[in-house]
Amino acid sequence: MTAVEASSPHTMNTYGRVPIALSHGQGVRVWDVNGKQYLDALAGIAVNTLGHNHPRLVEALRDQVGKIIHSSNYYHVPNQEKLAAKLAELSGLTNVFFCCTGLEANEAAIKLARKFGHDKGIERPEIVVYEKAFHGRSIATLSATGNEKVQKGFGPLVEGFIRVPLNDIAALKAATEGNPNVVAVFFETIQGEGGVNPMRIEYLQQVRELCDQKDWLLMIDEVQCGMGRTGKWFAHQWAGIKPDVMPLAKGLGSGVPIGAVVAGPRAANIFQPGNHGTTFGGNPLAMRAGVETIRIIEEDNLLDNAALVGAHLKGALAREIGGLDGVREIRGQGLMIGVELTRPCGVLTARAAEAGLLISVTADNVIRLVPPLILTEAEADEIVAILAPLVRQFLSEK
Repeated sequence: MTAVEASSPHTMNTYGRVPIALSHGQGVRVWDVNGKQYLDALAGIAVNTLGHNHPRLVEALRDQVGKIIHSSNYYHVPNQEKLAAKLAELSGLTNVFFCCTGLEANEAAIKLARKFGHDKGIERPEIVVYEKAFHGRSIATLSATGNEKVQKGFGPLVEGFIRVPLNDIAALKAATEGNPNVVAVFFETIQGEGGVNPMRIEYLQQVRELCDQKDWLLMIDEVQCGMGRTGKWFAHQWAGIKPDVMPLAKGLGSGVPIGAVVAGPRAANIFQPGNHGTTFGGNPLAMRAGVETIRIIEEDNLLDNAALVGAHLKGALAREIGGLDGVREIRGQGLMIGVELTRPCGVLTARAAEAGLLISVTADNVIRLVPPLILTEAEADEIVAILAPLVRQFLSEK
């Protein structure tokens, strides 16, 4: 195979793909079908927590495939209990519902909030969501998302959402003042698709306090920023708070599709038999992937690694390109970093791939780096050595 077609006549034309096809990987490196090597700073969009071909994960998944892949939720799945108990321990919450994707986890969170309201006698529950948010592409999660570009063509959107700006507690209070229908506040601790935009620690604490005062659910989407990416298990833990509902996915299974909704005492018993369900969610293969991912993160101390190597990467980026005219900000935490430029830079995705580096550009002008949590400082330096000249060249163009 000498080239990859830009699109296939048999797949829907839904992705602006880079014309490469990956064949295999090892650690933080991948190879395409032509044998070209790339440094993977995207990790399948914050999914491949342990990189590629991790020996202990591969061994565990091979073992599980040889036993049972799927059984359905008519029956008990022992690793569901094991993974649920571990997520409860790590989060300080109590109960878990398993699904397959972040979208499904966020959809379940929206359903939890609505039923929470109905159980209190609120006929038309409303949920506070945020500008620039991204929660998925189903009709409900698309409605919660704060991006008109991805919403266009799919109206009418679902009602019941109140949108507010980030990090502005006065705006949140003003938007909800005197409204008895508000049931929840829903946000990403660090927005991913919206441009790697972090919620400030004091703001997180203020929203937790407001939700307690108003008897609202605090629902924190940790799909992209959770599972150790920032140096704590979940990014909101830097603020010392606990949500009532926490959707997870992406990095929880190191590449095996998995989603979860973790709930605390105020939300844990809202769903009863018949209220929600899934065919593939909680299947034995995904559960084994989740159990092993967490075990390896703990054994290899990858939370500390994400924090230390992430700080090193951010510092190196700041030194190399932070002062350039055209670089607006370098932000994020741990191994979730965004480099915002002053103009759209989507072309850098393909240019970086050509130079042997996998990245993405989100929100039109933000370079997103979300590499595997096994990244070393030397590999972080390698990312900067490839990326910095590309950014300089791009900014020099008229």
